[in-house]
Amino acid sequence: MRQIVLDTETTGIDPSEGHRIIEIGCVELMERQLTGRNYHVYINPEREVEAEAITVHGITNEFLADKPRFAEVADEFFGFIKGAELVIHNAAFDVGFMDAEFARLKPVRKTADYCGIVDSLAIARKRHPGQKNNLDALCKRYGVDNSNRDLHGALLDAEILADVYLLLTGGQTALSLDAGAEEGGSSSGIRRLAEDRAALSVIRASDDESAAHDEFMAMLEKKAGETVWGKLS
Repeated sequence: MRQIVLDTETTGIDPSEGHRIIEIGCVELMERQLTGRNYHVYINPEREVEAEAITVHGITNEFLADKPRFAEVADEFFGFIKGAELVIHNAAFDVGFMDAEFARLKPVRKTADYCGIVDSLAIARKRHPGQKNNLDALCKRYGVDNSNRDLHGALLDAEILADVYLLLTGGQTALSLDAGAEEGGSSSGIRRLAEDRAALSVIRASDDESAAHDEFMAMLEKKAGETVWGKLS
């Protein structure tokens, strides 16, 4: 499976009010492993960045003045994400902006027509109901280093989200009866496996081992009645 962990930064919060994307960051996963292929671009939004937005991401109008416009990078960006499953934290926000940008061009493209979309925020809320589930809170909960995240940045946030997503969807972080412990800052210490690890080998049962297993299960069913294994086989 090819997945793209994606984040954007914008001039404001509502594309319907003419706000635009100013930064896109993407990190590629193949079979849940980082490939090292990234996509990153700053974009001239052809409008002013709101002061409130600058306090979040630190990207100024002056910095963006000589950057390419979305129309100039659209095909390259679309080619990178097409056919992949996009992993986005609060997906409705980023996809809304992407669709608004694509709608200004010909042909008009709608993200969901070409990509799968996974909302990691929705997954986090389901796994940790009633708790903070923004990216910083998840980093703290799962022991992901976000010490360089003084300001939001699309590529950095995508890289951090990739780590968080792999841990979030890879099993529980800790066995604890105290639901509040996670918010107190305890860390499970669980980390994803090394990116360059060798593929795991699959060892299948031999014909003799399969026959011995069937014989054993038949004996269990005779003594105990119907088994769960029998229902599944």
